[in-house]
Amino acid sequence: MWFKNLLIYRLPTDWAITAEALSAQLAQRPLPGCGALDVQTQGWVAPREGGDLVHAVGGQWLLALGIEQKLLPGSVVTQFAKDRAKEIAENEGRRVGRKEMKELKERITEELLPRAFVRRRTTYGWIDPKNGWLVVDAAAPAKAEEFLECLHKTLESLPAKPLHLARSPVAAMTGWVAGNEAPAGFTIDQDLELRSAEKATVRYARHSLDGDEIRAHIGAGKTVTRLGMTWNDRISFQLGESGAIKRVVFLDVLKEENETEVSNEDERFDLDFALMTGELARLFADLIEAIGGELAEAA
Repeated sequence: MWFKNLLIYRLPTDWAITAEALSAQLAQRPLPGCGALDVQTQGWVAPREGGDLVHAVGGQWLLALGIEQKLLPGSVVTQFAKDRAKEIAENEGRRVGRKEMKELKERITEELLPRAFVRRRTTYGWIDPKNGWLVVDAAAPAKAEEFLECLHKTLESLPAKPLHLARSPVAAMTGWVAGNEAPAGFTIDQDLELRSAEKATVRYARHSLDGDEIRAHIGAGKTVTRLGMTWNDRISFQLGESGAIKRVVFLDVLKEENETEVSNEDERFDLDFALMTGELARLFADLIEAIGGELAEAA
């Protein structure tokens, strides 16, 4: 269980809920299967097959939102509608107008949905009640919002807020690159994105960032909107302008420390989850401090 993309939210450290109470509330909204006319359904599933809806390890909680979607491409519906319109034109000698074509597509969608294939995907979330983190493993904000929206609908109260930093990640990253000096505990890697006020963008991938070329871009007014970094030789990642952490890679030196003999896959899963959450909590603390801390009202 290794998260790859981290969208981070704040929870109060005195949030009065237990894993058992949370699991009971999630059980009120389980994932239903897609019915004949459902385009999509969503609900909570067990992160480990046959387990609880809240998988708790060492005070850390793992949740899983399941989404079932019917695979019915719009191009397929359009083609069926065109064929149906052609039949009408040939049999009735009239042209199908825009409004009738829209109605045709709606009827055809209803006809095809029961036969469409169903795809299931899962979005994972991690709650650290001790340190006050809610982290969604999602590359796109829309998937994190989908997770949070379902959690809001499920729980009586969800005091999650976006992470508010005292300093812009863009300002912090631009300063680090301009000065060619990473904050303590971090190194700057070879992936970078710069953007001007006019949205002109320059990207570097696996490219040395030591040259004058980079500083010239910054001197011309561009700012750093994405930066590859490594924390304590243990976790590599890319920090984005919103504070999102993407393309997370847990390095071999870290995983080797967890090479304990286990008797089954469940034990391995729990060991990996415990290691991941512990390391990420320390990474968050160091990264937030390096950027400039949290706003007082958000802490």
